[in-house]
Amino acid sequence: MSTMTLPTHRIGDLLRSLGVHDQNPGVSTGTMWLPGHGEVLESHSPVDGALIGTVRGTTRAEYDEVVATAQKAFAEWRAWPAPKRGEVVRQLGEELRKHKAELGKLVSYEMGKSYQEGLGEVQEMIDICDFAVGLSRQLHGLTMHSERPDHRMYEQWHPVGLVGIITAFNFPVAVWSWNTALAWVCGDVTLWKPSEKAPLCSIACQHITAEVFKRNGVPEGVSSIINGGREVGEWMSHDTRIPLVSATGSTRMGKAVGAAVGERLGRSLLELGGNNAIIISDKADLDMSLIGCVFGAVGTAGQRCTSTRRLIIHEAVYDTFKQKLVKAYAQLRIGDPLDERNHVGPLIDTAAVNMYLKALEAAKAQGGKLAVEGGVLSGAGHESGCYVKPAVVEATPDMAIVQEETFAPILYLLKYSGDLHEAIAIQNNVKQGLSSAIMTLDLREAERFLSAAGSDCGIANVNIGTSGAEIGGAFGGEKETGGGRESGSDAWKAYMRRQTNTINYGTKLPLAQGITFDL
Repeated sequence: MSTMTLPTHRIGDLLRSLGVHDQNPGVSTGTMWLPGHGEVLESHSPVDGALIGTVRGTTRAEYDEVVATAQKAFAEWRAWPAPKRGEVVRQLGEELRKHKAELGKLVSYEMGKSYQEGLGEVQEMIDICDFAVGLSRQLHGLTMHSERPDHRMYEQWHPVGLVGIITAFNFPVAVWSWNTALAWVCGDVTLWKPSEKAPLCSIACQHITAEVFKRNGVPEGVSSIINGGREVGEWMSHDTRIPLVSATGSTRMGKAVGAAVGERLGRSLLELGGNNAIIISDKADLDMSLIGCVFGAVGTAGQRCTSTRRLIIHEAVYDTFKQKLVKAYAQLRIGDPLDERNHVGPLIDTAAVNMYLKALEAAKAQGGKLAVEGGVLSGAGHESGCYVKPAVVEATPDMAIVQEETFAPILYLLKYSGDLHEAIAIQNNVKQGLSSAIMTLDLREAERFLSAAGSDCGIANVNIGTSGAEIGGAFGGEKETGGGRESGSDAWKAYMRRQTNTINYGTKLPLAQGITFDL
């Protein structure tokens, strides 16, 4: 396999090909860039610790200017026919195809996920554009029969207006596209606050989008970005001019956003933490199961909201599967994610490394037994201090650390001895409810897992892992995962408001429920 390593002295060429420079204004209304007089955000790559570039954040005055521009744009954009808006999104998908390799490398280098995962993330952007193009001709309502003669009832959907989007570092481009592609075809305009840990990806996306918007005469303000810290997200959450805020991140962050938006009776779409489990039945294909479990646990260095954090294994196959798992972990290559020979890249920063180490210490203190030792790597190729060893811990379901989501490659092995009901009860007994899976060749077990008495998660899979959701299905979870749904299915309805209409085409005005009102 070829090496895709991107030395620091070459990163400039890659950035410039995407319209990104050493110092970037991080505030834009589409094709126009504001100077950015807020705090300076430094983007350091977790791959080698190098400073990639800086981004100027937004001030409150600049924020208000961007919001005002977006409001003006909405008045025009919502009047464009939905298929015409879809054509703009189609062209964005084509531009992303052209820039897939470069943007995938930037995602990998700035965030730390493998190059293949970076390419996969850009492919998700392309896929959601394709989905949204078709959707632009299918924004449908219902027709209902009226109880009154010569009346017609129906419902239709209208855009909500300005959609605020707050994204996390682990998917620095895909989650933005899930929201924007749907919001734009629905007639909304968007305001994006990316993670301050991966700001350059947002600059690149805005430059790619701007080229498409210029060609099509899209109003300035349909796609806006505002870089900055926590306070920028707080401005958005409290802003009554933003009827919908879509936020991806930790449960703690989501609770703050949900409370602020709810207090002003706005709408929030929350995609928060996951403590995802795979049940390994005694009727599972263990070799096939191994692939899904290992990738789910170590992919993106355990920094996916859908990462596998718990394996609930039947006692009859526990020892056998543990041995397979330990052997597989011994073969993992940890290093530069742009080198395709490596399986695991770095954590996002040293703060994440410290959280990983504290979680391992807590697991041992609470009685956990390390089946695969963890630790921080140093030396050649690991100079950033962000590389850690994926760890496997034999644990029990009642351990406090098992109940938490640690955004790192730590996998807990839990044993069950009874029937599937016991395994499902263990899986559901956490506060999060995002993704889940069962490995079994028994049809009854599979159907039980998917029934109302089975998994309580928003995503439930059979014989595949917890990560790797497809665009066509609605993505999201229950309980402390927030209840939001993005991407496919009918998730588009979150970006619109429902309106019920009644038309009287007769010569009389009868009242509903047979009420009479004579004058």
